[in-house]
Amino acid sequence: MPLPALQAAIVDLDGTMVDTVGDFEVALGRMLVDLRQPGIDRDFIARTVGKGSEHLIQQTLRQVGAPADLYEQAWARYQHHYLQVNGQHSELFPGVIEGLQALRARGLRLACLTNKPTDFARPLLQAKGLTAFFEHAFGGDAFARKKPDPMPLLETCKALGTAPGATLMIGDSSNDAAAARAAGCPVVLVSYGYNHGEPVTAAGADAVVDRIGDVLSLLAPLPPG
Repeated sequence: MPLPALQAAIVDLDGTMVDTVGDFEVALGRMLVDLRQPGIDRDFIARTVGKGSEHLIQQTLRQVGAPADLYEQAWARYQHHYLQVNGQHSELFPGVIEGLQALRARGLRLACLTNKPTDFARPLLQAKGLTAFFEHAFGGDAFARKKPDPMPLLETCKALGTAPGATLMIGDSSNDAAAARAAGCPVVLVSYGYNHGEPVTAAGADAVVDRIGDVLSLLAPLPPG
């Protein structure tokens, strides 16, 4: 079944457009060295990212058995290291540029919405050549609540001036699906991202696609002329 008539799309960042596990791995590794804590493996990071940096650090400290009162120090060291490596150990997923070009060519307005802090998200978009595709880019600290709460999607729709029902969420996880459902947005997830170790097909999206450009096959044909 085709998606409803759309005016815009909101696109997630980590796991949807950019494979950033390498950046997380280096920044968290350096943070743990600073704190004199043991390291963590890449699989743990891939299962844990997506709910904001605060959650990632809390879970990392728990994973290595560190005391919770190290959080403030860990957060400061993580920010320091992440800003140094942001984008250096990450890469675009296949088909992202072509997919965004196709969505824009279809007439959709685009916004990026991520749980990543804004000060990390915007430089990453710039480093990967993505900034120009988006009218707005909002991080996890842009609003009072993060995905899976619907607030960030509703506020992004307001910024775009589009109704939620005509604004597609494109993401990679149950966070994106849950936020979209609560906001009244249709939602499509990519098959290759980070979904907390769970099958993305169970996240409740309208569809799962292998590349962002595959969303076009789900849209109703444009009227002739």
